[in-house]
Amino acid sequence: MRLYTRSAGEGLPVVLLHAFPMSSTMWLAQREGLATTCKVITPDLRGFGGSLLGEDEPSLDLMADDVVRLLDEEGIDRAVIGGQSMGGYVTMALCRRHPDRVLGVVLADTKATADSEAARGNRERIAAAVLERGSSILVEEVLPALIGSTTRQRRAMVFGRVRGLVQSAPPGAVAWAQRAMAVRPDSFDTLRALKVPALVIVGEEDELSPLTDAEAMTEAVPDGRLTVIEKAGHLSAIEQPEAFNRAVSDFLKDRIL
Repeated sequence: MRLYTRSAGEGLPVVLLHAFPMSSTMWLAQREGLATTCKVITPDLRGFGGSLLGEDEPSLDLMADDVVRLLDEEGIDRAVIGGQSMGGYVTMALCRRHPDRVLGVVLADTKATADSEAARGNRERIAAAVLERGSSILVEEVLPALIGSTTRQRRAMVFGRVRGLVQSAPPGAVAWAQRAMAVRPDSFDTLRALKVPALVIVGEEDELSPLTDAEAMTEAVPDGRLTVIEKAGHLSAIEQPEAFNRAVSDFLKDRIL
């Protein structure tokens, strides 16, 4: 599966994988803010944005393999791989399947645990509803939890942008991704086996993958750093892009470059 990709800058390759149900459009501030120190590569994961979905069964492993094919196409041997939310799940799948391609890891507003039975059931309910009725259930049930209280109360333009991204998500991709996330494995063994530095980022107002999840991941990796982004929820890269970029830039300078 060939992924549609937006890139900016030159030098150290840093791949950023978007959250659910976004596209690489969410990384605009990162392409602008980080491109002075590295090459920022932001693909649309399969089914989202400009990337086709295909006929395969839902699988985060397939999404990870898509990203590795992108590295092959770009002639990149190893890269820093990072992701927010669902993109973090794909990052951990890539670390499990292709550890030799990873220079460093960024895990933002994500978690290493597998879904509970209740969470899997809820994902299937949303998947079925989206295929039947379109994106209205995403706006009603998913959108409110994606951003923090500060953004909801004070940053109407950011909220509007996130709402637009959610509304534009293709129903087929939404359902496929929900089913792929529902069957993902626990990734703590993958994190313990990491041989590269890892940065864990979490918004202090993130209710979907809160600080306790971030702390658990940081403790699991042999060489980990935790950064908490103030006044941000689950989409810290969109809600507080300057703070997010600073955390990533400092990590790259201190641990990778």
